[in-house]
Amino acid sequence: MKQDIHPQYFPKAQIICSCGKTHEIGSTKEKMEVEICSNCHPFFTGQEKLIDTAGRVEKFKARQAKAAGTTKTKAKPKKK
Repeated sequence: MKQDIHPQYFPKAQIICSCGKTHEIGSTKEKMEVEICSNCHPFFTGQEKLIDTAGRVEKFKARQAKAAGTTKTKAKPKKK
């Protein structure tokens, strides 16, 4: 095996979430900041939490409301 090709390993690296919770895990980076962790992720908490980037959620809801408001067009009667 070649020597000195592997990155340095930090057995107690700190992961800091935007909610304020910190975790200690093994990693090649000493400190990382994340947006969502198991403390605040909707899958684990059971609560809906929307992370909106550039108004995408509002655009989606507007398109969904527009699609729900449309009615089916009547078929034209066939000519004899």
